[in-house]
Amino acid sequence: MITILIVSTFILGYIAIAFEHSLRLNKASSALITGVLCWTIYILQSESAESVSNELLHHLGEIASILFFLLGAMTIVELIDSHDGFDIITQKINTTSQSKLLLIISVLTFFLSALLDNLTTAIVMTSLISKILSDREHKFLFCGMIIIAANSGGAWSPLGDVTTTMLWIGGQITALNIMKQLILPSIAVCVVPALIIAYRFRGMKFGSVPASTCTAEERKEGKTILFAGIGCLIFVPIFKTLTHLPPFMGMLLALGLMWVITSIIHKGKEPAVAERFAVSKALQKIDAPSILFFLGILLAVTALQSIGILKELATVLNGTLKNDYLIGTALGLLSAIVDNVPLVAASQGMYDLTTYPTDHPFWEFLALTTGTGGSAIIIGSAAGVAVMGIEKISFMWYLKKISLLALIGFGAGILVFLMQL
Repeated sequence: MITILIVSTFILGYIAIAFEHSLRLNKASSALITGVLCWTIYILQSESAESVSNELLHHLGEIASILFFLLGAMTIVELIDSHDGFDIITQKINTTSQSKLLLIISVLTFFLSALLDNLTTAIVMTSLISKILSDREHKFLFCGMIIIAANSGGAWSPLGDVTTTMLWIGGQITALNIMKQLILPSIAVCVVPALIIAYRFRGMKFGSVPASTCTAEERKEGKTILFAGIGCLIFVPIFKTLTHLPPFMGMLLALGLMWVITSIIHKGKEPAVAERFAVSKALQKIDAPSILFFLGILLAVTALQSIGILKELATVLNGTLKNDYLIGTALGLLSAIVDNVPLVAASQGMYDLTTYPTDHPFWEFLALTTGTGGSAIIIGSAAGVAVMGIEKISFMWYLKKISLLALIGFGAGILVFLMQL
């Protein structure tokens, strides 16, 4: 009974998010209500309220780490933007062809995602493209491609996607092997949709990037903040590797360093001017509703995880499909609806290293499918949620225009992986 109630609440919440424009209801409100109701039903039906509260606090620690990471990344990107740091990159773009621009952005996103992570990369590239394109529909198509490229770029790197990182830390995969085995399938996931969208844009031009109006001093400051910001973001995975602290700690350190750098740069300026470029101003400009939306979604998913439904689902898939690659594909598609982290955690609990030893193809395939399957729905990945918040892309628009392309890429990646066996 409790399972039916919680699942029904989750589905109704999901529908409210999908039809936010028709209902004229912000998706953050639907997500927060869904998350709280799922936990309320769980605790009211539980025999021990204390154990449920402890479970909630345990999950909240994991959720908070993602939210603080998101908060830090968005603030750093906003700082770069407020200092016109992205102008330095946009001024280097000397094409007016939308097709060429799409391919350039896709390649940059793919490789940057492997170096940073898919969430940070999606935020950076979305901010960059908003400076170049003015047409709303075309900008949305680029954003859809950024989500696909960020997720596929993150899947083959142990630092690029949280699920690949989980499998790496858990000992299911080794860093060099996962990069070697997943680089070609991940490229296929990205390239196929990119070529389809680029073909749609054939012959289309965009207005040339306007010349920068910054003074020499402003350009120098912008360059300093750009390189400092990108350097701090690259430092996050290095800090994690060296200290074994969660990624959000590195991101908070990066934000603190950026705060110091901006304070030094604007130290001698008028208070009104210095305030305009301050971190406190950047914090006011980031999209807080998107962070609350993410909080609500993750609360709802952790409620499903706590009642054991995700583990049951994994067991049912195992018993029904009876094939490693069909199970991996199903889990990948399922990760578009529920968060891929608990799905991978459930798989790690179901299959031990005696069944599937380190670097077994099943673990590699799981990293590919759960890392890239989330692109099928805009709220299926952290990158998608971030882009949705920044550009105000609706759930249904993405479903109509991007989801099929993401699934075609997903299928192409699976095909390339199976051909490698």
